Amino acid sequence: MANPLDQDFFDLLTGSYRRLVGDDLAPPGQDVRWLYEEAPFAVLAHNTDEDPRFVYANRWAQRCFEMGWDEIVGLPSRYSAEAPERGERQRLLDAVARDGFVRGYRGIRIAKSGRRFFIEDGVIWQLIDDGGVWCGQAATFARWTDI
Repeated sequence: MANPLDQDFFDLLTGSYRRLVGDDLAPPGQDVRWLYEEAPFAVLAHNTDEDPRFVYANRWAQRCFEMGWDEIVGLPSRYSAEAPERGERQRLLDAVARDGFVRGYRGIRIAKSGRRFFIEDGVIWQLIDDGGVWCGQAATFARWTDI
């Protein structure tokens, strides 16, 4: 299982975000620990498996989805959406694969308890390392609204 404080993964998250989106994911001077433990927004990432699995979720995302690290990491990311919403989620991920990133995303997600919520103003981007290798996709959002 991944380490939430893995510097190489932090570099992949922040580097690909900067290259594709054109902004900094973490403010200058902030590090891997800040992004995982203190960031006031969610960051999640999944791998490139045929049925992608979460490989990262910072504490803010864990609170939002009501799961600890050991519960969310390894979970197929499609389970973050209810079955009727999965088609829309897949269309979004296809657009990210085609365009590199999508900004301003709003979509319904579900927490472990069954609580449904809208992700507000999310950014989803491709995780591409410095060598151009595709490593998965990631998402960030700072606002959500319970339904």
